[in-house]
Amino acid sequence: MTEPQQNKDETSKPLIKKCTYCQKMKPLTDFQRRTGRRAGPYSRRGPCRSCRGLAPQERAATSAPSGEEANLSAAPVTQHSLEANTAVHSLEASLPMEAQRPRRKPVTDKARERHRQRVRHLLSRLKPADTRALRLNRNGMIRLRGKTDQGRRWHQEIELDLAMTLVRERMAVIVNPYTVRRLYSNKEFRQYVLKRDRYTCFFCGGYGDTIDHLLPRAKGGHTTPVNCVCACNECNQVKAARDVDEFIESGVPQPSPDDFEPPDIPDASEDTLRR
Repeated sequence: MTEPQQNKDETSKPLIKKCTYCQKMKPLTDFQRRTGRRAGPYSRRGPCRSCRGLAPQERAATSAPSGEEANLSAAPVTQHSLEANTAVHSLEASLPMEAQRPRRKPVTDKARERHRQRVRHLLSRLKPADTRALRLNRNGMIRLRGKTDQGRRWHQEIELDLAMTLVRERMAVIVNPYTVRRLYSNKEFRQYVLKRDRYTCFFCGGYGDTIDHLLPRAKGGHTTPVNCVCACNECNQVKAARDVDEFIESGVPQPSPDDFEPPDIPDASEDTLRR
Protein backbone atom coordinates (compact mmCIF):
# COMPACT_ATOMS: atom_id res chain seq x y z
CA MET A 1 0.00 0.00 0.00
CA THR A 2 1.39 3.38 -0.97
CA GLU A 3 1.89 6.26 1.43
CA PRO A 4 -1.00 8.41 0.06
CA GLN A 5 -3.33 5.43 0.45
CA GLN A 6 -2.19 4.96 4.03
CA ASN A 7 -2.79 8.62 4.82
CA LYS A 8 -6.24 8.42 3.32
CA ASP A 9 -7.12 5.31 5.30
CA GLU A 10 -5.78 6.71 8.55
CA THR A 11 -7.45 10.11 8.39
CA SER A 12 -10.60 8.99 6.52
CA LYS A 13 -10.68 12.45 4.91
CA PRO A 14 -10.49 13.36 1.21
CA LEU A 15 -7.04 14.39 0.03
CA ILE A 16 -6.60 18.00 -1.04
CA LYS A 17 -4.11 19.81 -3.26
CA LYS A 18 -3.06 23.42 -3.88
CA CYS A 19 -3.84 24.83 -7.33
CA THR A 20 -0.79 26.40 -9.01
CA TYR A 21 -2.94 29.18 -10.52
CA CYS A 22 -5.54 30.29 -7.96
CA GLN A 23 -3.42 29.10 -4.98
CA LYS A 24 -6.48 27.55 -3.31
CA MET A 25 -6.61 24.22 -1.51
CA LYS A 26 -9.08 21.96 -3.33
CA PRO A 27 -9.91 18.24 -3.27
CA LEU A 28 -8.09 15.95 -5.67
CA THR A 29 -11.27 15.42 -7.66
CA ASP A 30 -10.95 19.01 -8.94
CA PHE A 31 -7.65 18.16 -10.69
CA GLN A 32 -7.06 16.10 -13.80
CA ARG A 33 -5.20 12.83 -13.52
CA ARG A 34 -1.64 12.56 -14.74
CA THR A 35 -1.08 10.08 -17.55
CA GLY A 36 1.81 7.70 -18.08
CA ARG A 37 3.04 4.39 -16.78
CA ARG A 38 4.57 5.90 -13.64
CA ALA A 39 1.51 7.97 -12.68
CA GLY A 40 0.00 6.72 -9.44
CA PRO A 41 -3.68 6.68 -8.42
CA TYR A 42 -3.28 10.02 -6.58
CA SER A 43 -1.15 11.81 -9.22
CA ARG A 44 -2.84 15.02 -10.32
CA ARG A 45 -1.87 17.96 -12.54
CA GLY A 46 -0.99 21.38 -11.12
CA PRO A 47 -3.95 23.61 -12.12
CA CYS A 48 -7.50 22.76 -11.14
CA ARG A 49 -10.24 22.14 -13.69
CA SER A 50 -11.76 25.63 -13.31
CA CYS A 51 -8.39 27.37 -13.95
CA ARG A 52 -7.15 25.28 -16.87
CA GLY A 53 -9.30 26.98 -19.52
CA LEU A 54 -8.82 30.54 -18.28
CA ALA A 55 -6.67 33.18 -19.94
CA PRO A 56 -3.73 34.62 -17.95
CA GLN A 57 -5.70 37.81 -17.16
CA GLU A 58 -8.63 35.77 -15.87
CA ARG A 59 -6.27 33.63 -13.79
CA ALA A 60 -4.82 36.74 -12.18
CA ALA A 61 -8.31 38.01 -11.42
CA THR A 62 -9.25 34.63 -9.98
CA SER A 63 -6.20 34.53 -7.72
CA ALA A 64 -6.97 38.03 -6.32
CA PRO A 65 -9.07 37.96 -3.13
CA SER A 66 -12.65 39.09 -3.60
CA GLY A 67 -14.83 41.14 -1.27
CA GLU A 68 -16.65 38.07 0.03
CA GLU A 69 -13.35 36.39 0.89
CA ALA A 70 -12.30 39.56 2.76
CA ASN A 71 -15.53 39.46 4.76
CA LEU A 72 -15.02 35.80 5.53
CA SER A 73 -11.53 36.51 6.78
CA ALA A 74 -12.99 39.03 9.25
CA ALA A 75 -15.49 36.49 10.62
CA PRO A 76 -14.99 35.13 14.16
CA VAL A 77 -12.56 32.22 14.40
CA THR A 78 -14.08 28.91 15.44
CA GLN A 79 -12.51 25.65 16.50
CA HIS A 80 -13.34 24.13 13.11
CA SER A 81 -11.63 26.97 11.24
CA LEU A 82 -8.56 26.64 13.44
CA GLU A 83 -8.31 22.94 12.62
CA ALA A 84 -8.76 23.67 8.91
CA ASN A 85 -6.07 26.35 8.95
CA THR A 86 -3.70 24.03 10.77
CA ALA A 87 -4.26 21.33 8.16
CA VAL A 88 -3.71 23.81 5.32
CA HIS A 89 -0.48 25.15 6.83
CA SER A 90 0.83 21.63 7.39
CA LEU A 91 0.07 20.73 3.76
CA GLU A 92 1.75 23.91 2.52
CA ALA A 93 4.84 23.07 4.55
CA SER A 94 4.90 19.59 2.98
CA LEU A 95 4.67 20.98 -0.57
CA PRO A 96 7.87 20.81 -2.65
CA MET A 97 10.14 23.82 -2.85
CA GLU A 98 8.97 24.44 -6.43
CA ALA A 99 5.56 25.47 -5.08
CA GLN A 100 7.10 27.96 -2.62
CA ARG A 101 9.29 29.93 -5.03
CA PRO A 102 8.54 33.59 -5.79
CA ARG A 103 6.53 34.49 -8.87
CA ARG A 104 8.43 35.30 -12.04
CA LYS A 105 8.14 38.50 -14.03
CA PRO A 106 6.16 38.57 -17.31
CA VAL A 107 8.17 37.12 -20.21
CA THR A 108 8.75 39.45 -23.16
CA ASP A 109 8.96 38.40 -26.80
CA LYS A 110 12.63 39.38 -26.88
CA ALA A 111 13.46 37.19 -23.89
CA ARG A 112 11.47 34.32 -25.38
CA GLU A 113 13.37 34.53 -28.68
CA ARG A 114 16.69 34.86 -26.85
CA HIS A 115 16.00 31.62 -24.98
CA ARG A 116 15.13 29.83 -28.23
CA GLN A 117 18.37 30.99 -29.81
CA ARG A 118 20.33 29.75 -26.80
CA VAL A 119 18.73 26.29 -26.99
CA ARG A 120 19.25 26.10 -30.76
CA HIS A 121 22.91 27.03 -30.24
CA LEU A 122 23.34 24.20 -27.72
CA LEU A 123 21.65 21.74 -30.09
CA SER A 124 23.89 22.83 -32.96
CA ARG A 125 26.95 22.00 -30.86
CA LEU A 126 25.84 18.37 -30.69
CA LYS A 127 27.58 17.42 -33.91
CA PRO A 128 26.48 14.14 -35.54
CA ALA A 129 28.63 11.14 -34.67
CA ASP A 130 30.14 8.82 -37.27
CA THR A 131 28.00 5.70 -37.82
CA ARG A 132 30.00 4.01 -40.59
CA ALA A 133 31.38 1.43 -38.15
CA LEU A 134 27.98 -0.18 -37.55
CA ARG A 135 27.38 -3.63 -39.03
CA LEU A 136 24.32 -5.89 -38.98
CA ASN A 137 24.51 -9.06 -36.90
CA ARG A 138 23.38 -12.46 -38.12
CA ASN A 139 19.77 -11.54 -37.37
CA GLY A 140 19.99 -8.41 -39.50
CA MET A 141 19.63 -6.15 -36.45
CA ILE A 142 21.69 -3.97 -34.07
CA ARG A 143 21.91 -4.73 -30.35
CA LEU A 144 20.91 -1.82 -28.08
CA ARG A 145 22.00 -1.85 -24.42
CA GLY A 146 20.90 0.40 -21.59
CA LYS A 147 19.89 0.75 -17.93
CA THR A 148 16.58 1.39 -16.22
CA ASP A 149 16.02 4.17 -13.69
CA GLN A 150 16.80 1.64 -10.95
CA GLY A 151 20.11 0.67 -12.59
CA ARG A 152 18.98 -2.68 -13.95
CA ARG A 153 20.53 -3.57 -17.32
CA TRP A 154 18.45 -4.37 -20.36
CA HIS A 155 19.03 -5.03 -24.05
CA GLN A 156 17.01 -5.36 -27.24
CA GLU A 157 17.53 -5.58 -30.98
CA ILE A 158 16.66 -2.60 -33.16
CA GLU A 159 16.87 -1.78 -36.84
CA LEU A 160 19.97 -0.23 -38.36
CA ASP A 161 18.23 3.06 -39.25
CA LEU A 162 17.09 3.59 -35.66
CA ALA A 163 20.53 2.75 -34.29
CA MET A 164 22.17 5.22 -36.66
CA THR A 165 19.68 7.94 -35.64
CA LEU A 166 20.33 7.38 -31.92
CA VAL A 167 24.10 7.57 -32.44
CA ARG A 168 23.94 10.61 -34.74
CA GLU A 169 21.71 12.54 -32.34
CA ARG A 170 23.88 11.71 -29.31
CA MET A 171 21.46 9.40 -27.54
CA ALA A 172 23.73 6.36 -27.86
CA VAL A 173 27.37 5.47 -28.49
CA ILE A 174 28.92 2.63 -30.47
CA VAL A 175 30.33 -0.16 -28.29
CA ASN A 176 31.31 -2.46 -31.15
CA PRO A 177 30.19 -2.78 -34.80
CA TYR A 178 27.14 -4.79 -33.72
CA THR A 179 26.19 -3.04 -30.43
CA VAL A 180 25.28 0.48 -29.31
CA ARG A 181 24.74 1.67 -25.74
CA ARG A 182 22.12 4.18 -24.67
CA LEU A 183 23.66 7.07 -22.70
CA TYR A 184 20.73 7.94 -20.44
CA SER A 185 17.98 6.22 -18.56
CA ASN A 186 14.53 7.79 -18.86
CA LYS A 187 14.92 9.73 -15.61
CA GLU A 188 18.47 10.88 -16.40
CA PHE A 189 17.45 12.06 -19.87
CA ARG A 190 14.55 14.10 -18.51
CA GLN A 191 16.76 15.76 -15.89
CA TYR A 192 19.42 16.51 -18.50
CA VAL A 193 17.01 18.28 -20.87
CA LEU A 194 15.36 20.27 -18.06
CA LYS A 195 18.71 21.44 -16.67
CA ARG A 196 20.08 22.20 -20.13
CA ASP A 197 17.07 24.42 -20.88
CA ARG A 198 17.06 25.86 -17.32
CA TYR A 199 13.49 24.71 -16.65
CA THR A 200 12.26 27.28 -19.18
CA CYS A 201 9.62 26.46 -21.78
CA PHE A 202 11.04 26.63 -25.32
CA PHE A 203 7.80 28.08 -26.68
CA CYS A 204 6.29 30.53 -24.15
CA GLY A 205 9.27 31.19 -21.88
CA GLY A 206 7.42 30.19 -18.71
CA TYR A 207 8.35 27.54 -16.18
CA GLY A 208 8.57 24.12 -17.84
CA ASP A 209 8.79 20.66 -16.34
CA THR A 210 7.93 18.39 -19.29
CA ILE A 211 9.77 17.20 -22.40
CA ASP A 212 8.50 17.92 -25.90
CA HIS A 213 9.74 16.72 -29.30
CA LEU A 214 10.64 19.33 -31.92
CA LEU A 215 9.85 16.80 -34.65
CA PRO A 216 6.78 14.96 -33.30
CA ARG A 217 7.08 11.23 -32.77
CA ALA A 218 4.01 10.81 -34.99
CA LYS A 219 6.08 12.26 -37.86
CA GLY A 220 9.21 10.18 -37.27
CA GLY A 221 10.93 12.07 -34.45
CA HIS A 222 12.84 10.25 -31.72
CA THR A 223 13.58 10.91 -28.05
CA THR A 224 17.10 12.29 -28.37
CA PRO A 225 18.94 15.38 -27.02
CA VAL A 226 18.82 16.97 -30.48
CA ASN A 227 15.06 16.53 -30.88
CA CYS A 228 13.82 17.26 -27.34
CA VAL A 229 13.35 20.55 -25.49
CA CYS A 230 11.85 21.66 -22.21
CA ALA A 231 8.19 22.73 -22.37
CA CYS A 232 5.43 23.66 -19.98
CA ASN A 233 2.46 21.34 -19.65
CA GLU A 234 0.07 23.70 -21.48
CA CYS A 235 2.32 24.23 -24.51
CA ASN A 236 3.09 20.52 -24.64
CA GLN A 237 -0.60 19.63 -24.86
CA VAL A 238 -1.60 22.45 -27.23
CA LYS A 239 1.27 21.75 -29.65
CA ALA A 240 0.41 18.04 -29.87
CA ALA A 241 1.71 16.64 -33.20
CA ARG A 242 2.24 19.99 -34.94
CA ASP A 243 5.59 21.24 -36.20
CA VAL A 244 7.46 23.89 -34.21
CA ASP A 245 7.12 26.68 -36.80
CA GLU A 246 3.44 25.95 -37.32
CA PHE A 247 2.78 26.00 -33.56
CA ILE A 248 4.69 29.28 -32.99
CA GLU A 249 2.98 31.02 -35.92
CA SER A 250 -0.46 29.92 -34.74
CA GLY A 251 0.05 31.69 -31.40
CA VAL A 252 1.82 30.31 -28.35
CA PRO A 253 -0.14 30.37 -25.06
CA GLN A 254 1.13 33.14 -22.81
CA PRO A 255 2.68 32.00 -19.52
CA SER A 256 0.62 32.62 -16.42
CA PRO A 257 1.85 35.29 -13.98
CA ASP A 258 1.63 32.61 -11.31
CA ASP A 259 4.36 30.51 -12.91
CA PHE A 260 7.23 29.75 -10.59
CA GLU A 261 10.83 30.76 -11.05
CA PRO A 262 12.99 27.94 -12.49
CA PRO A 263 15.48 26.53 -9.98
CA ASP A 264 19.00 27.90 -10.01
CA ILE A 265 20.78 24.84 -11.38
CA PRO A 266 24.04 25.16 -13.33
CA ASP A 267 23.98 24.33 -17.01
CA ALA A 268 24.70 20.61 -17.35
CA SER A 269 25.00 20.57 -21.12
CA GLU A 270 28.80 20.91 -21.18
CA ASP A 271 29.30 17.52 -19.52
CA THR A 272 27.18 15.81 -22.11
CA LEU A 273 28.78 17.68 -24.99
CA ARG A 274 32.10 16.08 -24.08
CA ARG A 275 30.67 12.57 -24.46
